[in-house]
Amino acid sequence: MIVVVCPGQGSQTPGFLEPWIADPARRERLVELGDAAGVDLVTHGTASDADTIRDTAIAQPLIVAAGILTLDALFAEGRRERVGGIAGHSVGEITAAAGAGILSATDAMRVVGERGRAMADAAATTQTGMSAVVGGDQGELLALFDQVGVIPANYNGGGQIVVAGAPDALAALAEAAPRGVRVIPLQVAGAFHTHYMTPAVERLAAVTAELSPADPTLPIWTNHDGSLVAGGSRFVELLVGQVSSPVRWDLDMEAFAEAGVTGLIEVAPAGALTGLARRGLKGVPTVAVKTPDDLAAAYELIDQAA
Repeated sequence: MIVVVCPGQGSQTPGFLEPWIADPARRERLVELGDAAGVDLVTHGTASDADTIRDTAIAQPLIVAAGILTLDALFAEGRRERVGGIAGHSVGEITAAAGAGILSATDAMRVVGERGRAMADAAATTQTGMSAVVGGDQGELLALFDQVGVIPANYNGGGQIVVAGAPDALAALAEAAPRGVRVIPLQVAGAFHTHYMTPAVERLAAVTAELSPADPTLPIWTNHDGSLVAGGSRFVELLVGQVSSPVRWDLDMEAFAEAGVTGLIEVAPAGALTGLARRGLKGVPTVAVKTPDDLAAAYELIDQAA
């Protein structure tokens, strides 16, 4: 069974959409997606520098649009019917919702445009940040997080937890980290997936209330608890709440394993989730589709599983 996964914020790099829009049809598609989100994705995906595309309001639409471009190619010629399911990490859940048929591409871009702007605004009200914590005993680490005042935001599996909080709390964590545990500051604008994002939840709920989600036509797992979600409206409800609650990617990977995953394909901008899978789903073949040149390997993995 092949599972398609869609990455979250932080996966983007300057110019990463350049090879995708060498094809005029894909360029036109990107323009349409950018119009729906209210963001110039052609410029930001090809010419903008790292600081510019780190802006949450730009990064999130870029990531979802890249995933939709990948899904357009990946699911063509009957391949969608040979995929066993889909899931997204954080903002990648919006990409996954489009891939599963819950949201149209246009609605997905409307949602992510507002999500990015709302989360950027929420982050601007209080100085906060995030750090990745790699290694160590999870129980011991959770006690330490509580002690220094940081909040677990992403349980990524493979020995990685991302925490969020005030700069002094993150600095205290780095100083108090047990031997062998790495604390790596992340280049993000705020404490995502925590109570700091509550104002963004309210704004996103207002946008999604105007939509008419369809029930998924591909199995889709949620970041909420790693379960499969059968109703489109329920998935969108969870997607909204996820903005201020932890991402349980560790439970998603456990669910993939229990479902019998035999291969994992990550859509652009790929690399982060296949990296986690190498540690959390050892032995499962993976393909990271970073450019159109990587599509052939993804097609082969789907064909082998058919």
